[in-house]
Amino acid sequence: MSLLLSIVMPAYNEEEVIEVVVKQWTDLLARQFPTDDTRLIVVNDGSRDKTGAILDEIKPRYPKLMVVHQPNGGHGNAVVNGYRQAVVLDSEYVFQTDSDDQFITDDFTKLWAVRDKSPFILGYREERYDAFARLVITRILRLSIAAIYGTYIMDSNIPFRLIRGSFLKKLLAQLPTPTPFAPNIFLAVMAKKAGFNTFDIPITHKERLTGTVSILKWKLLKVCIQSFRELARFRLDLSSKVKALRKPEAVAA
Repeated sequence: MSLLLSIVMPAYNEEEVIEVVVKQWTDLLARQFPTDDTRLIVVNDGSRDKTGAILDEIKPRYPKLMVVHQPNGGHGNAVVNGYRQAVVLDSEYVFQTDSDDQFITDDFTKLWAVRDKSPFILGYREERYDAFARLVITRILRLSIAAIYGTYIMDSNIPFRLIRGSFLKKLLAQLPTPTPFAPNIFLAVMAKKAGFNTFDIPITHKERLTGTVSILKWKLLKVCIQSFRELARFRLDLSSKVKALRKPEAVAA
């Protein structure tokens, strides 16, 4: 089985909006790729509400929807498991977004339009609608990455990214174990340090109206410290990791 595109979407306690978001993204796939084989892979990360049950109920109505259930392991763990599923499906491209309805599907085309220019393309929340504490932590992480790795990435953890499947397979092979709290940061750093243009394309970010914000207040600070320590340790291994990624990727036709 080989797919043109897989969309990876972690989900946790999104019963109020999950069907709306599934419809938005499967509609995009049907509209933009009517004759191509594509999938929306939703990883239900041990939701405590009805998210999992809703996904199972609506699956017959959305042929492009693939549902993966797992015990709660956190957002990063769910993202990586979704990535691995996309690689197993031999996806030529893998796009990742979140299930909280804070992004718009039209912005996908901005990343897709430059897919032949880089194997790793990031969006950038130019105006971000999140709690003040989260905005502060994002800025701290941005400066930390610049200090530790000597590279500047506008939105290294953004859940709105397009990765060539063959390159994602290489990245996952170099990802430290156990899975870091925020693996998307590590993937972005490795891609950038390997010399690829990540683009940082401005996209729309909407206010969150439903669901569960899983990390708040002091827990967010704790997570920030944990991520900083993981990034600092990873610096020792980065050179060898990057060497495995430097082989030029074939340019898509």
